[in-house]
Amino acid sequence: MNTEEDHSPNQIKRHKCSACFKQYKKKEHLIEHMKTTYHSVHQPRCMVCKKHCKSFESLREHLTGPVARGVCSAIFFQCGCQLCLTLSDSPASLNDHRETCRLSAPTPLGTSELLYIDSHNENHADCRPGAIAMDCEMVGGGSDGSLELCARVCLIDEDENLIFHTYDITGLTEEHLRDGMPLKEVREKILQILYNGESIVKVSLDGGKARLLVGHDLAHDLDCLVMTYPDHMTRDTAKYRPLLKTNFVSHSLKYLTRTYLGYDIQTGTHDPYEDCISVMRLYKRIRGQSHKEEGYRTLTPGDNIGACDWWRSKELDNLTPDELYAISRSDYRCWCLDLKL
Repeated sequence: MNTEEDHSPNQIKRHKCSACFKQYKKKEHLIEHMKTTYHSVHQPRCMVCKKHCKSFESLREHLTGPVARGVCSAIFFQCGCQLCLTLSDSPASLNDHRETCRLSAPTPLGTSELLYIDSHNENHADCRPGAIAMDCEMVGGGSDGSLELCARVCLIDEDENLIFHTYDITGLTEEHLRDGMPLKEVREKILQILYNGESIVKVSLDGGKARLLVGHDLAHDLDCLVMTYPDHMTRDTAKYRPLLKTNFVSHSLKYLTRTYLGYDIQTGTHDPYEDCISVMRLYKRIRGQSHKEEGYRTLTPGDNIGACDWWRSKELDNLTPDELYAISRSDYRCWCLDLKL
């Protein structure tokens, strides 16, 4: 990491951020920058120059955009993966990496004989509770079709096994309506799967044996199901900081799947099974990142991640850029920490 404060006898002394390399004339401006950017080992980072970026899209622009850094762009063109933005040792190893990094679209779910399926099994007590991906399909209701109603619900586990699928009473055809499940019963079964035998109090505190709920724009799906789930137990690809646009607006699941997994979805009718598979793959890809350990205690779900007493110290002016970076922490919980629960 480049930690030197760039200056010479004929130049104004500048203070460079050790994470994003921005330079400031005054040390107090660098300190203020560090207080508001929350740089940490969990941020997307260029594998060539080690620059930290606020999102994967920012990193992509740094590597391949119209004003990409020349050296980084050249090296990334030779050995970089366009999907996960990592760097291989050689073009040959990059080809091997691409074989596993680029995924194939999931096989569409045949729904004609799957009006309802529930293959939920309890986890063993000594195992880490697995995540569950959920997606809903909506239809227009009411006299003018403006009332959004839940028509189809799908849940899969981390191994992409279908564990719950049903049409509810607002189903897609007359046949589905005849065999559809009432929304209240759908909601009860989903909560039974997610809570995994854990009490509401335990889930609200640290999760216990309850499952993490993965999805894209989960608030919308939960509203349509008229249900709630604790925020610290959800993993939303539409809200996760590194997956947002540079202006912190959400990408569509279709864009994220094409950009980070390498295949297209939603090319025809909306298939919640296809979306479930894709959102789970995105979550696992982000969760699987290898980040260095930070020099402080392991965070629990309820921690205020952005809070840091060090920034109230009167000794900040005496710290080097590297030392300022060392006390900086993320203001979001990195998904890689889910494997350390």
